Amino acid sequence: MNIFPAIDIRNQQSVRLLQGDYNQETYYGNPIDMAKRWVNEGARYLHIVDLDAAKGDPSNNLEVIQQIVEEVEVPVQVGGGIRSENRIKELLEVGVERVILGTAAVKEPEFVRDSVERFGHRVVVSIDARDGYVATDGWTETSSLRALDFVKKLEDAGVQTIVYTDISKDGMLQGPNLQELNYMNDATSIDVIASGGVTSIDDIQALSGMGIYGSIIGKALYEGEIDLKAVMEEVSC
Repeated sequence: MNIFPAIDIRNQQSVRLLQGDYNQETYYGNPIDMAKRWVNEGARYLHIVDLDAAKGDPSNNLEVIQQIVEEVEVPVQVGGGIRSENRIKELLEVGVERVILGTAAVKEPEFVRDSVERFGHRVVVSIDARDGYVATDGWTETSSLRALDFVKKLEDAGVQTIVYTDISKDGMLQGPNLQELNYMNDATSIDVIASGGVTSIDDIQALSGMGIYGSIIGKALYEGEIDLKAVMEEVSC
């Protein structure tokens, strides 16, 4: 299984938000330093979220993202506020390996299809779900679209990888929603990256045993609840 240490960037700093709330953030310093740290501890991929871009400012952290790409020798995927082909190209041109579409994928299905036709496997779609239904707009709205139905549409559009987040688990250090993830993984041929609540080696073992393609680890790393070196040893066994 692939492990993706998460680096959330706001105002050019590494932060974590509680349940996506911009008013409840914890600072963790320089995101470039964090990227180097996770790679030094064995990370083979990095997952970056541009929180400013998600709020409509795509330029504030672009230079930082480019510096991270240049400083580490592992693939980097980036999400947050990607709503146009120009933004996709901008990120790919600075060296980002994959871009992650979020709310735009729900509201503009043709954008997803066109992006996949143009950029292929380098387009990933993030699905944030609450009680099995897709949440949008920074988790403030829950749609009437069932997450599984949305995944089927993405599969038809040629999407090869999704990031699936149970938003009730994100940042709570309570473990992932294994039942929902297993259900989603079994129902689609798309590679599923689990996000939200991964806290322990036991969580990693459970996800790996289910055949999940990858897992994003965020707050648990920053709070010292889980050791990345131990995780990498586990997934390499």
